[in-house]
Amino acid sequence: MTNYDKQFELTTPNSVTTVTDWFSDEIRLTHTITDYRKPDHMHTSNDSDFVRLHFGLKGDYAFSYKQLNRSFDLVGGHHNIMYSNGFEIEVQPKANEIETFGIQFPKALFIEFTQTGNEHLQRFCEHVTAGKEALLSENWGPIDNATQQVIGQIMNCRFTGQLKKLFLLSKSIELLVLSAEAYNYAANKKDIFIKSKTDKEKIIAVRDLINDRLNDPPGLTEIAQLVGLNEYKLKRGFKETFNATVFEYLTGQRLQLANQYLLDTQKTSAEIAYELGYSTPQHFNNAFKKKFGVTPNSVRINP
Repeated sequence: MTNYDKQFELTTPNSVTTVTDWFSDEIRLTHTITDYRKPDHMHTSNDSDFVRLHFGLKGDYAFSYKQLNRSFDLVGGHHNIMYSNGFEIEVQPKANEIETFGIQFPKALFIEFTQTGNEHLQRFCEHVTAGKEALLSENWGPIDNATQQVIGQIMNCRFTGQLKKLFLLSKSIELLVLSAEAYNYAANKKDIFIKSKTDKEKIIAVRDLINDRLNDPPGLTEIAQLVGLNEYKLKRGFKETFNATVFEYLTGQRLQLANQYLLDTQKTSAEIAYELGYSTPQHFNNAFKKKFGVTPNSVRINP
């Protein structure tokens, strides 16, 4: 079962938003899903002095950020780090469902964590220290397999009490590190295969299709037909966007789901193997041990 500190709904005439919050002392982690009954504009503001890791998980939307004097047109599967002393944002959805995840670091704590980081993180930290509004990157990076898995681990946190606080703290720092690494990757790569927003939306659709069919994954030919890309562009565009092949991404997501099944259900490892499409339990065991360093059965051993 998901362990959270607070969950509530925000309802307007045009939308319903489910908000789930977790807390590790002053660090706030938030997952939101908004279902829009019809097109709407959402205004939100806050006068807190904090740094936010923002992850767009699903859905297209545009938003304007008053303090940064910037507007962005984004497709689900993106992230960045933002800082301002208070904020005022207007969001214009372009999809029926928008899903986001965010981590809010107090300014002083963020500086403590990042002042000796890599070059780009240090530069961003200097802006934060000076109280100057800033983005880590002008280009919003894609959410890769590792980042998506950490977010999933947070949303399925099984710990309570002090262990839970430590777990959330460690995962918050891990996402901060992954975001900084992603900036370095994005800064040094050139988009060769996926240049238009339409093609980017199709690559995001590939990712979502894989996530929806982990137990019955479609082949490349079927995926290409469903999203309207030729296989060559699909394979290279997916690798370019997520820094992983379609097969690597699928394998990582299936094994992460398998790990969650082992923790949260009574299914045997053999049942999980067949449910997720592995030809034999041994094949599943080998893949699981290669990724996690332990066998599936050992995950079930409780202290």
